[in-house]
Amino acid sequence: MKQIIIDISETGEISIETRGFVGRSCITESQFLKDLLGQELSVQLTPAYYQTDHQQTIKKHLPLCG
Repeated sequence: MKQIIIDISETGEISIETRGFVGRSCITESQFLKDLLGQELSVQLTPAYYQTDHQQTIKKHLPLCG
């Protein structure tokens, strides 16, 4: 399940956390909140950001001659 969690601290600092997204979709889907809230102070990417939507196949070519 995809979720966007918004946390507002007592000092008014807002943090946005995404769950269930794969790859750059977390950035795209939460962009509207960033546009509404103003300047971004920091970004912390999770391992899910570096995943791909499709299983990646790695092909290795072996030299057949020589």
